[in-house]
Amino acid sequence: MKTKTNENDPQIAQDVSTLQTVGNVFSDNAKMSMRNVNVFYDDKQAIHDVSLDIGKNEVVAMIGPSGCGKSTFLRCMNRMNDTIDSCRIEGDFRLEKDDIYHPKQDVVALRARVGIVFQKPNPFPKSIYDNVAYGPKVHGLASSKTDLDEIVEVSLRKAGLWAEVKDRLTAPGTGLSGGQQQRLCIARTIAVGPEVILMDEPCSALDPIATAKIEELMAELSQNFTIAIVTHSMQQAARVSQRTAYFHMGKLIEVNDTKRVFTNPEHELTEAYITGRFG
Repeated sequence: MKTKTNENDPQIAQDVSTLQTVGNVFSDNAKMSMRNVNVFYDDKQAIHDVSLDIGKNEVVAMIGPSGCGKSTFLRCMNRMNDTIDSCRIEGDFRLEKDDIYHPKQDVVALRARVGIVFQKPNPFPKSIYDNVAYGPKVHGLASSKTDLDEIVEVSLRKAGLWAEVKDRLTAPGTGLSGGQQQRLCIARTIAVGPEVILMDEPCSALDPIATAKIEELMAELSQNFTIAIVTHSMQQAARVSQRTAYFHMGKLIEVNDTKRVFTNPEHELTEAYITGRFG
């Protein structure tokens, strides 16, 4: 039996401090490319020189111990950290060829292209219909009520929710079950036509049945969208992703084919986490 290891063990800390940046080039057709990313909260550095590519229609899972920086990194990808005054971000972020941190970048337009689904379902205090229709209305994506109706139906269908709510679209979105609310939030994200969907532990507040539905949905969505998911569940990462990135103490330790990461990891820190020696 392996001895359980503390993640703050001096040897592990030394391993991390001397670790070189993980080189990672997915392909020439990467949907998002992040290079040499550093993130600071005041004087505390949360992300250390991380580079990562995410391919078109790929699902990439980000795993690691609590506080390792995976959610911070994810939120950099659609500039959600801009809302935190103490946060400073360095590095290069590209959505295809577009510099998403360019001074002239329209952040509202960016977040339509790179949507996010949060850990806790957060439907608006509006009807199911209005939850999904809100984004298209704001972005002027529908020229008529008929167009809007179609966007709402298509989005709810893609989120696997249409059959369950089609007869009560005027009911409050907050009246749905937790799993249904999360799928409603996914439909709301889809409705504005994003290219990338970020998911920050989208199933952590859900029961196993609702979690299974969300995981099935991710597989379907990946046919049309690029997905990056942060998850505390290694089993979920293994089920839903093509590649997995392991973060530790703000550094990207390893990124590889998901099966490889879970069966034959390249770095001993990854192996220690996967086998439960810490985490």
